Amino acid sequence: MTLLIQNGHVVDPLTKRDGQYDVLVEDDRIRKVAEHIDAEADRVIDADGCYVMPGLIDLHVHLRDPGLEYKETLATGGRAAVKGGVTTVCAMPNTKPVTDTKEKVQRVHERAKGEALTHVIQLGSVTKGQDGKQLADIRGMAEAGCRAISEDGKSVMNASLYREGMRIAKESGISVFAHCEDQTMVEQGVMNADANAKRLGLKGITNSVEDVIAARDILLAKETGVRLHLCHCSTADSVKMVRLAKEEGLPVTGEVCPHHFILSSDDIKEDNGRYKMNPPLRSREDVEALRRGLKDGVMDVIATDHAPHSQEEKDKSMAHAAFGIVGLETSAALTFTSLVKTGMLTMMDMAEKMSSNPARILGLEDRGSISEGKAADIMIFDPDKTYKIDKDTFASKGKNTPFDGYEVSGEVVCTIVDGRVVYGPVR
Repeated sequence: MTLLIQNGHVVDPLTKRDGQYDVLVEDDRIRKVAEHIDAEADRVIDADGCYVMPGLIDLHVHLRDPGLEYKETLATGGRAAVKGGVTTVCAMPNTKPVTDTKEKVQRVHERAKGEALTHVIQLGSVTKGQDGKQLADIRGMAEAGCRAISEDGKSVMNASLYREGMRIAKESGISVFAHCEDQTMVEQGVMNADANAKRLGLKGITNSVEDVIAARDILLAKETGVRLHLCHCSTADSVKMVRLAKEEGLPVTGEVCPHHFILSSDDIKEDNGRYKMNPPLRSREDVEALRRGLKDGVMDVIATDHAPHSQEEKDKSMAHAAFGIVGLETSAALTFTSLVKTGMLTMMDMAEKMSSNPARILGLEDRGSISEGKAADIMIFDPDKTYKIDKDTFASKGKNTPFDGYEVSGEVVCTIVDGRVVYGPVR
């Protein structure tokens, strides 16, 4: 099977190509990238006026499968991913039961091949059942290809146990993805601790809830030498700490989600569960620090923390709603609208933070690039399309987003996984 993509604007962080090129795909590989390719192909896509970019790699996704399929499944999450240009997702382990053994990781990987349109990398938990008491089978899960361990949804509060888990992860050649939250300091908070929480009569979550654990985890990474990735950073001090860690040469990376670099607690006009996420929407000063961190290259990754819930779980007061926001289908447009169109980032920066940097962190040498020999995981993106986000059109089971009705520019018009068009075609 051959596929020829013509007339597109290729953006490739690996080769630094940034201009009009044709791309020839044979089977599951990119075989040639050139200004003009004259070749017979089984299928031709005219990408005139569109960007041709490496498929997005989302390091932070909750697929809810197994055990919570009423929220999302491998199939629905996969459809949502490719609609958003995402060709690889890292599935968090807080499933039911928790993904904490080699066999459970293998089972998801095997099922995903037949059920999901996107690549799925199942991450493993740090502790058994995510109960924070005993380490999970980290070595076995690494052998099964989990690529990273994470206690996402909470932090491992026992620092000694966590340190030992980091040591094993280092020995196993995998990373630690950290959800930074001191559970002893949350105190039933549901949104940022500020005047807006007082206005709505809700309990607040201070920045120190995140910052204390971010500092601890960086110090533990310094001691153990493990690759540490800080998930969904939301505070100005988290950015400062990642900057300091990099200046010291530590293997630390940081991630920011679109909701955190676009919205602040000032945007919460009413007590509605769609605004409830963890970490919460912070102050405008935190938002600006996150944006500067992305612009300066301190923050490496843009990911979604895609966390689908049922309408019943979200359509209520923030005091009682579940934490979480969906994002697979909106991240590309939100990033382009908020950061690229405003001049904060270039399209090359966007490709780096949403594809090539995630590939590097995961050790996926054949992904994250539009270049010869790489996997044919490709997103075609129309920058001129303007529209309003409509949650009712989502492929995800989750509709929980504060961006419903939000006007954006840029639309994913085609997604290719392993050389197969799984969403699209272009026009």
